[in-house]
Amino acid sequence: MFVATPAMPDVTMTLLCPAQDECSLAIYLSGFQQAIIGIGLVVMMPIIGNLSDVYGRKGLLTVPVTLSVIPPVILAYRRTKKFYYFYYVLRTLTGMICDGGIQCVALAYVADHMSQAKRASAIGILAGVGSAAFVCGTLADHFLSTSQIFLVATIAAVYMQIFLEDTTRIKEYSIEEQPILRNNEMENTELDCETTKNIKVFKKVPSLKDIICFLRKSPTFPLAASVAFLNSLAEGGEQAPFQYFLKAQFHFKKDNFADVMLIANICSATSQLLLMPMLAPLIGEEVLLCLGLIAGFTNLLIDSVARKVWIPYTAALLPIFTSLVKPSIQSIVSKQIGPSEQGIAQGCISSISSIAIILSPFIYCPLTALFLSEKPPFRYPGLASCALALLG
Repeated sequence: MFVATPAMPDVTMTLLCPAQDECSLAIYLSGFQQAIIGIGLVVMMPIIGNLSDVYGRKGLLTVPVTLSVIPPVILAYRRTKKFYYFYYVLRTLTGMICDGGIQCVALAYVADHMSQAKRASAIGILAGVGSAAFVCGTLADHFLSTSQIFLVATIAAVYMQIFLEDTTRIKEYSIEEQPILRNNEMENTELDCETTKNIKVFKKVPSLKDIICFLRKSPTFPLAASVAFLNSLAEGGEQAPFQYFLKAQFHFKKDNFADVMLIANICSATSQLLLMPMLAPLIGEEVLLCLGLIAGFTNLLIDSVARKVWIPYTAALLPIFTSLVKPSIQSIVSKQIGPSEQGIAQGCISSISSIAIILSPFIYCPLTALFLSEKPPFRYPGLASCALALLG
């Protein structure tokens, strides 16, 4: 999944706006795709999380892993404008499941096997492995041509199917651990937020009322959800549109994007694999969360005033702190609910974050396109990053 990311701005610009450094069409297409994927994630993440609680983690993890392979096959076969749009549609559809489904179910799997005392460290290590995968994909990007990149990106890992043991669904629960959404074998009754004994079921798909009831179970859960929303709102602006800002401002190419991503993810992997397991037991996830949020604000502010090409590379060091935000939130949420609800809990947080991902392009894409155009209201190419720093 990661090996193709640095190449996408170059491929998109070459096919849609050849011989140009600024392309409003590419910016708006990326923002539209981000918003549509976000809408899909809002719906799909609680469903996938809940189904993994019912049917086991491995089966539900297989679906997004398999679907993620399909879009790169299109560009590996041929890169023309028609094939790009075919890729664009497939990437949008599969992203509704893949972009959050893998992480959501993997987090629930970790929670199944870890005690609360060790869960923050375990979730940090899981996030660190993801960052390390990004580093490996970005390094591979340096040694592969564009055609080879999309060919390599079609190779799916077989590790999961061979070695991963499925989590057995818990059939008997204590009163405190009753699942919010139960399977069809259990009696269908009216949803009652005052007790966990009366549960409404509709084909194992959580309704909005189910999710609202779930959010009210713990006073900490809605607070964590609010932080996740605001952080994702800021992070959403640093996705594809920000790459087009760098391309217009500093004439970045595939290798430049790969270098910045490499620095950021080496810092992230180091922090998540080493710092979080060491610091979480000592100072707690709440302090780590505050450090990460402050670093995220600083990162966006620095990017907004970048005038020299070295500044984005320097700002890429800050993920050593910003990468602690999501694992901290996920760990806090995981400790608020019982073992039978880990999937839907992480799905709800992913869904709420996805709402922010939907809204972010409506803020970031128009501002980016406007202030990179030939006639901006005033000269401030990084205004969108500054606005997101204030929002996030």
